[in-house]
Amino acid sequence: MQQINQPTMLADLLESQLSRPATTKERFRLPFSKDDTVRVLLAGVKAEVERRDKTFIMSEALLTQTEQIAEWLTGDHSKFGLMLCGGCGNGKTTFVKAFQQILNKFEIKVDDYYSERYSIRIVNARDLARLCKEDYDEWRDISYKRMLAIDDFGTEPLEVMDYGNILYPITDLLTTRYDRHLFTILTTNLTPQEIRPRYGDRIADRLNEMMGKVIFANSTYRTP
Repeated sequence: MQQINQPTMLADLLESQLSRPATTKERFRLPFSKDDTVRVLLAGVKAEVERRDKTFIMSEALLTQTEQIAEWLTGDHSKFGLMLCGGCGNGKTTFVKAFQQILNKFEIKVDDYYSERYSIRIVNARDLARLCKEDYDEWRDISYKRMLAIDDFGTEPLEVMDYGNILYPITDLLTTRYDRHLFTILTTNLTPQEIRPRYGDRIADRLNEMMGKVIFANSTYRTP
C-alpha cells in the first residue's frame, strides 16, 4: 500500500494557494470621462472660492493640476490614495471640497444592489490626533471610513499621551487604511522628500505604494 506523504501534500496545497493571483479591492473611480471630470472639478473649485468671497482666477497651473487629479479619479490605476502637496493657499483643500460636492450632487451609488451613496469625510490632521485621545471610538470609526480626506497632513503631533500610553494617531490610521485598501486623500504642505524624515521608512514606503501625487507649485490662485 502506497504511503501518503502528508507534509508534502500540505506543502503542495500551500504553494498552490500562495501562487494564485491576489485579488485586490477595486478602488473608486468617477463614472465620468476625464474631460467631464475636469469641467465639474473646476466648477466646484470656482464655487468654493466664490463662497469665501474671493475671486476665482483661472491659470495654466490650475488647469494642469485639475487634469492630473481628473486623470487619477477616472483612470485605471492601482493606487487607492492621492496626495496633494504644496504651499499654503494654493487650492489643495479647495479641490478636496470640490470633490466632496461632486459626490454629494451626483449621488453615485456604491453598487447596484444597495442604496448607499459614496461620500467622503474631510478631517483635519490635528483634529484626528485630538480625537485619538479624547474620543477613541470616533477616531476608530473615522479610520475605517470607506472614503476619507485628511487635511493638513504633517501639522499634527506624531504621538499623543493618554494616561501614560503613547498613541500614534496618524500613522496607525494610515496603516489601517493601507492594509484595507481604503480610498484616502491627503493634503499637505510637506514635500514628498520631507515625509520620510518625519514619519520614518515604514509609513513613507506605504504612502509611496498607496498614493498618487499631485504637486501644487503655484503660490495661489485667489486674490487677497
